[in-house]
Amino acid sequence: MSLRFCLVAACLLVVAYANKDAQLKPTKWLTPSELENVPSLDEITWERLENEPLQRGAELIEKIYHVAHINHDLRPNFVPSPSNVPVWIVSNGQRMEAKLNNYVQKAKELQNFGEDEVTVVLTGLPQTSPTMKKAMRKLEQAYIQRYNLQEQQKFAQEQLKNKDYDYTSSDETADQWQSAKSRSGDLIIIDLGSTLTNFKRYALLDVTNTGAMVAQTLVDLTNKGVPQEIIHLIGQGISAHVAGAAGNEFTMQTGHKLRRITGLDPAKLISKRRDTLVGLARGDADFVDAIHTSAFAMGTPIRSGDVDFYPNGPSAGVVGAKNVIEAVARATRYFAESVRPGSERNFPAVPANSLKQYKEKDGFGKRAFMGIQADYDLQGDYILEVNEKSPFGKRTPAQKQNNYHGVHRQN
Repeated sequence: MSLRFCLVAACLLVVAYANKDAQLKPTKWLTPSELENVPSLDEITWERLENEPLQRGAELIEKIYHVAHINHDLRPNFVPSPSNVPVWIVSNGQRMEAKLNNYVQKAKELQNFGEDEVTVVLTGLPQTSPTMKKAMRKLEQAYIQRYNLQEQQKFAQEQLKNKDYDYTSSDETADQWQSAKSRSGDLIIIDLGSTLTNFKRYALLDVTNTGAMVAQTLVDLTNKGVPQEIIHLIGQGISAHVAGAAGNEFTMQTGHKLRRITGLDPAKLISKRRDTLVGLARGDADFVDAIHTSAFAMGTPIRSGDVDFYPNGPSAGVVGAKNVIEAVARATRYFAESVRPGSERNFPAVPANSLKQYKEKDGFGKRAFMGIQADYDLQGDYILEVNEKSPFGKRTPAQKQNNYHGVHRQN
């Protein structure tokens, strides 16, 4: 009887402490002066985040995130109107402008659209900064090269004869173009980021309902004859979670899953409903992969897919990033580099729990490749090192680990 009494008392004590923790307030871990200095959402601008040094910007985002989740006083309430979301369709050397509410019809009017590979990119930040604008330009250029490879190979062969041609740091050498495999496809850029004109809109974006809106267009796309097996949905920053919600809604409406969703630095969700699970996660598509480049700042350190890649580990900024915006953009730059024909294996990675474990060659499992070449059977957390400037990929094989077991092979 005394043992039963002790067990009941212990349970009551646990409940009491749990209730105490549930009442945790910002003053428990921030001083009054620090609380006074936490700016409101209206006071934060994209320009400010770009001008703040990386560490200070990261600390600012962390404070806002934690205060919001302790107070539970922020609810997502911004859903952009489909007629206000610009869409760019890149197909057969053409670039056509549309809106979210009519791009499907315009896409299907194009010759040979949706016959091989359809990549749909959701931007997550406005392209008002040179950093984000350049990142998206690099991604679009990479897909144009991927889908117009024969012309690129012809160009590369011509450059082999031209000794005066000066390659830039991000150009691929001609022999890489020659060895690359040809494929065709179409690129759709849904510019959600352009509607996030200020930080408050970004913080209050309703990921679930925005994702449902995007999902409806994907359903319309498949109803027009595009197989869901060839659709690759990519979300940047907060739009990685929109992509996850879209994948969920697509499955609910069709009974089928998208083939792949990629999150490019999935964001911390500053506002969310307490009674709803939200955010990119494995199961949102047949295969979900994520690249985390600002897990200490605007990005989330939480696992978001079947496989999560952490360049330079989860606790430090990626080398070369000067502010939190640039840190987010690096995931897009890395992925764009991997899309370039001949560069698909520029980012070898190894399963590990930290950069320290990786450097000490104490990782485990098989080497794999971050980016477009990621195998669909990958699972777990992968660590790799990257270069400070473009080209960012190390290209050389990842360090051979003590528990090395070979390399993943393409399906």
